[in-house]
Amino acid sequence: MNTLKFKIATPEKVVYENEIFQVSIPTTTGEITILPNHSPLVSILQAGELRFKDNEGEHLMAVSGGFLEIRANNELIILADNAERAEHIDIDRAEEARNRAEEQMKAVKTGEDIDYAKLQAIIEREVNRMRVGKKYKNIKINS
Repeated sequence: MNTLKFKIATPEKVVYENEIFQVSIPTTTGEITILPNHSPLVSILQAGELRFKDNEGEHLMAVSGGFLEIRANNELIILADNAERAEHIDIDRAEEARNRAEEQMKAVKTGEDIDYAKLQAIIEREVNRMRVGKKYKNIKINS
């Protein structure tokens, strides 16, 4: 069976690197699924759920920001602002971060000098982490 060389990295570390069979990725133009021998492509990553299949099964990740490049030699590289395997997501910590950002958003309405777009991005990222983490835990419970 054909495979893709897949690597996903953030500014801090390489999150995953291995041969995979397929991957579904959230982009700004919608979700795309990439199989071996895909045409070369560059696209912008959107916050959402990334799913991929390798020899060990299907895996979930929460991703946000960045871009992807599919190369002609069956190589896919994703450079993401944030990427976290579903099994590593601390749902409580994500909820606390979302709540802090929402409190800061309320301060925006009272006239304090706060970066609204940055807070909105934080809320979006944390909500996505919670959604992916809860989905993963639900899959494990029901399996």
